[in-house]
Amino acid sequence: MDKKVTCFIANGSVKDLKVTIDGLQKVSCIEKVYVVAAEKPVDELLKDGVDWIKGDSLKTTDVVKSIADKCDTPYALIYSKNLPLNLGAFAVDRLASVADDTSAGLVYSDYVKVSDGKRKPNPVIDYQDGSLRDDFDFGSVLFYDSSALKSAVADMDATYKFAGLYDLRLKVSQKSRILRLPEPLYTEMETDTRHSGEKIFDYVDPKNREVQIEMEKACTDHLKKIGGWLKPEFENIEFDKSDFPVEASVIIPVMNRVKTVEDAVKSVLSQKTPFKFNLIVVDNHSTDGTSEILEKYAADDDRLIHVIPERKDLGIGGCWNQGAFHPACGKFAIQLDSDDMYIDDNVIKTVVEAFYDQNCAMVIGSYRMVNFKLEEIPPGIIDHREWTPDNGRNNALRINGLGAPRAFYTPVLRKVRVPNTSYGEDYALGLNISRKYQIGRIYDPLYLCRRWDDNSDASLDIQKMNAHNIYKDRIRTMELWARIKMNKQ
Repeated sequence: MDKKVTCFIANGSVKDLKVTIDGLQKVSCIEKVYVVAAEKPVDELLKDGVDWIKGDSLKTTDVVKSIADKCDTPYALIYSKNLPLNLGAFAVDRLASVADDTSAGLVYSDYVKVSDGKRKPNPVIDYQDGSLRDDFDFGSVLFYDSSALKSAVADMDATYKFAGLYDLRLKVSQKSRILRLPEPLYTEMETDTRHSGEKIFDYVDPKNREVQIEMEKACTDHLKKIGGWLKPEFENIEFDKSDFPVEASVIIPVMNRVKTVEDAVKSVLSQKTPFKFNLIVVDNHSTDGTSEILEKYAADDDRLIHVIPERKDLGIGGCWNQGAFHPACGKFAIQLDSDDMYIDDNVIKTVVEAFYDQNCAMVIGSYRMVNFKLEEIPPGIIDHREWTPDNGRNNALRINGLGAPRAFYTPVLRKVRVPNTSYGEDYALGLNISRKYQIGRIYDPLYLCRRWDDNSDASLDIQKMNAHNIYKDRIRTMELWARIKMNKQ
């Protein structure tokens, strides 16, 4: 094969860079290798066929533009990690061949992770229109068609410190397909060995706020270009048009949470409000003693409605529908997970006031992360400040969750309904509601989110994580298509 590829790699230690460069230079179709570094690398690295680009990171717009300028071959390979890259046999040739055959603007592949000396397959997932997360896992090897890359760079009108590669990917997707090759073409060292439950809050960690602002700007620009951006114009709600038995209902879906459900129930029944409220607990056929605890509280306090569904095929979303359509459900339906508890006795009152003050169909609060002993753990308070009144519903297509606790105006909730799943059901519901209605925000923490080994997302294997991410990307894709259709109409 002719020399068709120029490689661009992140800076690292001399030892690691040498391994990566030597490996790349053994590939016959690679013409040149560039190291992206803030300072000139040592001379022993800059041998024939190796040069450098001045830059702090591959993620900056300036470096992305330099890559486009330096690439004189049909394809550009970007390796984003600074640890040694171990390419499989004929891996680059395979990427080039697939790119040739499909005219894809970006090709990426499965790979193998090495962690603690053990090799583990790491399949990635297919890219969709709704794969708008800035942390979408392409792996560390990105194979761009140079013409698509250069065209995307020509369209860049903003300069980013952190969102350059993200902006590149979005702009490439506007004119070209992004293709996953489901073959493990390389091996890389795993650098983040945390469990899945420890990673999921990275995007709302306050220390990453500057990064998130840039990512939001890049995504908003993308949505505007493809017709998926929504103006901050919302349908008005007349709350006095509805009639309900109580003003508010807290809904708790539960199955086998004997260790935590009592704390959750107590935190609801101790609430102080100037209006009537109740608690609807949808007990999804618990077998561990949870049902007996709920029966005891329901016998002592008629505000607790203990519901055991007739159906045996309900996920968390299906249980939510059981609560929302129950004749005892109030005008506002407020969420509480069976693991968690309200932070004080004014939460219900605060949430209901937010509906009237902000004229919204949904309210999203904030929470404090705690361990099982209720001691605060990092990152502390999760307030989702990226959810702004003007752009929150657009930025919601980029992030992987909308925050909690969530509350809904029941007529809208009953109209939209919750998908019958046990992961991402709340996200799908929030995206749908935000298409037409304002989402209210409360930035003070309203409940304690208890993290422990029995959380549903505490430690997921790669197959389960991929299934979750595929579902959320599909939800985003459907919502994006719906918004594009609405804008055209």
